[in-house]
Amino acid sequence: MTHELAFYLLAFGGLLLLAVLLDDLAERIRMPGVLMVLVLGLLIDNRLGAGTEAATLLSVQQAQQITQASLVLVLFFGGLTTNWSEVREVIRPAARLATLGVLFTSVLLAGVMLGFVALEGSGGWLSQLPKALFIGAMVGSTDASAVLALLRPLAGRLPKPLLDLIEIESGFNDPMAVVLAGLALALAGGGGVTPGELVIDVIRQFLLGTMVGFFAGSITVQLLGTRSSLSHSSMLPVVSLALLLVLTGGTTLLGGSPLLAAYVAGLVMGNGPSLDQEVLEEAHASFAKMAELLLFLCMGLVVDPGHVVHAAGWGLLLFVVSQLVRYVIVQALLVRTAFSSSQRLFVACAGLRGAVPIALAIDAWASQATWGVEMPPLALAVVLLGLCIQGFALVPLARRLKITLPESTPPAAI
Repeated sequence: MTHELAFYLLAFGGLLLLAVLLDDLAERIRMPGVLMVLVLGLLIDNRLGAGTEAATLLSVQQAQQITQASLVLVLFFGGLTTNWSEVREVIRPAARLATLGVLFTSVLLAGVMLGFVALEGSGGWLSQLPKALFIGAMVGSTDASAVLALLRPLAGRLPKPLLDLIEIESGFNDPMAVVLAGLALALAGGGGVTPGELVIDVIRQFLLGTMVGFFAGSITVQLLGTRSSLSHSSMLPVVSLALLLVLTGGTTLLGGSPLLAAYVAGLVMGNGPSLDQEVLEEAHASFAKMAELLLFLCMGLVVDPGHVVHAAGWGLLLFVVSQLVRYVIVQALLVRTAFSSSQRLFVACAGLRGAVPIALAIDAWASQATWGVEMPPLALAVVLLGLCIQGFALVPLARRLKITLPESTPPAAI
């Protein structure tokens, strides 16, 4: 083992262990764990040597590869924990929020961004369209794990359909945001690429990602269901992780969306009757947690805290506008559902941003887009504002809106 490899093992092993301890501490004091991990990454100096810009602990390209692999694990676990039989009554409104909601949110936010560009007079709106569309797609998805972690003090006291709606929407809207962001990056760096070719590429990513994920998940269910030796508690996590790696690489080589394929495959496997769902979910919960911590840690490492401070003004503006747009979209798409006005308001306020905006921002930074370097500080500012403002306001808001169920009183002692 070389000294360089030993140094990286020591550095990242220690940082990951510290991130786990901070996440555990955050759960005890009822704070967002990813907030503390982000702050940890920002406090660590990414430069290995004083005055040397080339020597860094983590480069942008390395961070992009880590975030892509982390997103695969996070989305696969999101599909794995979605139970169709339990969420059947909210699947339609959740699907509307995840597809039409993300699309309308991205378009409206892009329009607002173009309006500010026109007021500044910093260029034609057509040249700024890819950047505006990317920003809208970047903040269009929500993070269920962050929301559900913050709602732990109200465990068992919130209506289950409301929690199912938030969770299903967050699981479904990630692939939609990823594809829209990819379209914006293609518009920004695709010289000579016609709009028709871009549309075909988006359709290809959707169809191939869905088809490959469905067939891979079905084959995996059949394989593990017929081979009892592979579905053993010690082998099931290894086999499922290996098949997930093959699925991700194969879908990418075919030109499909590996993130969408991972989510669909997890959805099929999570509802397979022949698999030990408890063992499978427990194993991939650990994988997804590790991936989420690594993703936020990498984002904090590669972004300069000074750039985040400079982007705080635009981040606050984008956060406020995105919340207003989300409120309008949620009210419009849930108007004829069984959810009350108070519950719709809570769903609108529960749209925390998490891992996906950070991963998309790093993708933009590593792309050929000239404005890509501006995205990580902006995404980090929006995520931090959401965790600080929404994170501490969700539980009091739920109580103020009176959507919590009464506490169950224990039977009197004899």
